[in-house]
Amino acid sequence: MYYSDEVIEEVRSKNDIVDVISTYVRLQKKGSSYFGLCPFHNEKSPSFSVSRPKQMYYCFGCGAGGNVFTFLMEYENYSFVEALKYLADRAGVDLPEQEYSKEAKERADTKAILLEINKLAAQYYYVQLKNEQGAHALAYLKNRELSDDTIRAFGLGYSNKYSNDLYQYLRSKGYQSEMLLKAGLVSMDERQGVYDKFWNRVMFPIMDANSRVIGFGGRVMGDGKPKYLNSPETIIFDKSRNLYGLNRARSTKKPYFLLCEGYMDVISLHQAGFTNAVASLGTALTAGHASLIKRYVQEVYLTYDSDEAGTKAALRAVPILKDVGITARIIRMEPYKDPDEFIKNLGAEAFEERIGKARNGFMFSLEVLEKDYDLHTPEGKTDFMREAARRLTEFDEEIERKNYIEAVAAAYHVGNEDLQKLVARMAIQAGQASPARRPKPVKHQPKGKEDGIVKSQKILLTWLIEDVSIFRQIEPYITPSDFSGDLYRTVAELLYEQYEAGDVNPAKIMNHFTDEEEHREVASLFHTKIRELTTVKEQEKALKETVLRVKNHSIEVATRNLEPTDMKGLQRLMEVKSKMQDIQKLHISVN
Repeated sequence: MYYSDEVIEEVRSKNDIVDVISTYVRLQKKGSSYFGLCPFHNEKSPSFSVSRPKQMYYCFGCGAGGNVFTFLMEYENYSFVEALKYLADRAGVDLPEQEYSKEAKERADTKAILLEINKLAAQYYYVQLKNEQGAHALAYLKNRELSDDTIRAFGLGYSNKYSNDLYQYLRSKGYQSEMLLKAGLVSMDERQGVYDKFWNRVMFPIMDANSRVIGFGGRVMGDGKPKYLNSPETIIFDKSRNLYGLNRARSTKKPYFLLCEGYMDVISLHQAGFTNAVASLGTALTAGHASLIKRYVQEVYLTYDSDEAGTKAALRAVPILKDVGITARIIRMEPYKDPDEFIKNLGAEAFEERIGKARNGFMFSLEVLEKDYDLHTPEGKTDFMREAARRLTEFDEEIERKNYIEAVAAAYHVGNEDLQKLVARMAIQAGQASPARRPKPVKHQPKGKEDGIVKSQKILLTWLIEDVSIFRQIEPYITPSDFSGDLYRTVAELLYEQYEAGDVNPAKIMNHFTDEEEHREVASLFHTKIRELTTVKEQEKALKETVLRVKNHSIEVATRNLEPTDMKGLQRLMEVKSKMQDIQKLHISVN
């Protein structure tokens, strides 16, 4: 839903950033700012700064920064709207009512009821585990070496042997049979009528990222089939877009997730201190899972079972993760089957060592591929290298492909240049490339230069935010139109408007952006790392060079886009170029 700038600013201004962040991070005042240990990376010395005057935070260690909305989006992984609603509720601000169509309202009401039902069911199962009828289920969990704290943290429970136990309980709470069917907690047929879907099972509540119960997994007690049973998909439960344990793992300070196959693996790892473990929900890893993971981390360690099925599952997962930009590594459990067994037998320290020895996903796939070839014969090794070369063609980025070619060449003792030629030949055969031709000289902007311009613009915006005297010196020479890209130009326009109005407030500028990616990018503009400059003279020289670079690039872009017949445009361009001489002579004073 769209919320006006006035509403967003009211919510932001009524939630002091120091007060909000203090509920998550222990802060101590030093001068005009507050400092604490950064919640976004591991550190021993506080480098996380929160400014009450600016209503912004910034970590000098990892570069995380933004306003109160950004903090909740990063820490809680809220969307912008979720962060807005949370802070509005906290400050007692009434947000405008969202207008629903009849169908949308019915769907929203149904979702709310199903969440209530699942929450009640989870509480009911937990109570049953602690009662006499759940003694054998509790003994099972204790035999799996789970502590009371772990059982409580994951809300583990038990579904009784009686086939309509939960149904009768929920009906007594006023919920209709139709809704219980939609929740996937009961089934119905002509012979038995309505009966519980889960009975005589240890219950694992499945929660979404915000710790709302959306479904269940149940492990049968005894020899019943199936051994594990999951809730059917409902309007609140999509197996391909949720991960078990994500509600706890999302707040980890680790830069990676441990991806498991089963619920018990996740629970055992969390109990052992590996709070970044998650698992897919009784299904193979999907593109939806990968996209969800990408919201939190850029790297995944696969801890799948060490048997053939687990190996195949890991090999299927690697390209799915790669497609969304996640690096995958493989942890092998030998001589044990899974992380649960490994931890119980060798402990957390040994598992940490296995993490350190994890194999690169692509190199692991080649190790598995070796089993299909006799590498002791010339024919076998040649055929193997051809298949390896074919797989190397699947890397789109040239530098990444070259790095992997180098790694494969070293691992299998073949010449680097020979393997490069083989990869090129395989690409041609597969129609992925054309035979090499002598390149024609072309004029283009080197990527490095473009990256340098972006960095210069970010540095300049950071400087302009920091010091009004710098802004006044630069304002006659740099305008918002000199910033390339809609995002940077819009930020510059808003900043110039604020200076004109005499109310510079970077936290307010961020209200203009509600898309999560844009919000994070804008946050970085106000906290760009500027290399250490020890003297005022060095700072003034660097600032002048940055101004020249930004203006020069603006002129180059305008020149490239100028129509030959646009005489007025040419005249304007000549006037702008003449200003370059003034900038060359300009002395920018840094206080």
